[in-house]
Amino acid sequence: MTKALISLLTLLVLTACTAKQPASPPTEQAAEKPAIAVTTRAPDVAFIKVTTSAGSFTLRLDGRAAPLTVANFLKNVDSGFYTGTVFHRIIPGFMIQGGGYSEDFTLREPGQTVPNESGNGLPNLRSTIAMARTGDPHSAGAQFFINVVDNVAGDPNTANLDPVKHPTQGRWGYTVFGFVTEGMDVVDLIARYETEPTGPGGAPAPIIPVIIENMTRVQPE
Repeated sequence: MTKALISLLTLLVLTACTAKQPASPPTEQAAEKPAIAVTTRAPDVAFIKVTTSAGSFTLRLDGRAAPLTVANFLKNVDSGFYTGTVFHRIIPGFMIQGGGYSEDFTLREPGQTVPNESGNGLPNLRSTIAMARTGDPHSAGAQFFINVVDNVAGDPNTANLDPVKHPTQGRWGYTVFGFVTEGMDVVDLIARYETEPTGPGGAPAPIIPVIIENMTRVQPE
């Protein structure tokens, strides 16, 4: 896959959009969402078991590197927000994205967004979890993705999802806030599901739905 094609997929895929809301640029509706009011401090480390219809995997969240993002994600986990959502965008050799739509692709809107923390030093390496967003760098709400390859600078065959520091051409990246500690084989399995362009905005959605049955905090083994 060429770098140009990956760049295009980045714009189309890593966007929390609806049929009414183009991927880029963000609409006024997306821009008007209030920033999240973090009322609780994120723990330095948290472990989350994600149970899906394809199997289970465990996440280790880094509350020191991305405290606002982790607090927001844990709020959604604890409230049961993710239960019944699906992985609605799957691209082999890139990432799997979920957490924002029900099985019939009805949008689940969290109503608040979290500031971008992509400059935290955590790169978009294989097995990391990061927040999806629109073209507005501070528009991440609930949708997330898991990298199945290293989506960082230096490889012409993959996307660079990390921030770029440059006096005139700098840009925000996609906030990494943890990684898969167990069950990456399940993530890889999901990434191999056969898809068709029937997801939100014509996204490549799995023909057999991959449903998030539960997310819960767990203690490390």
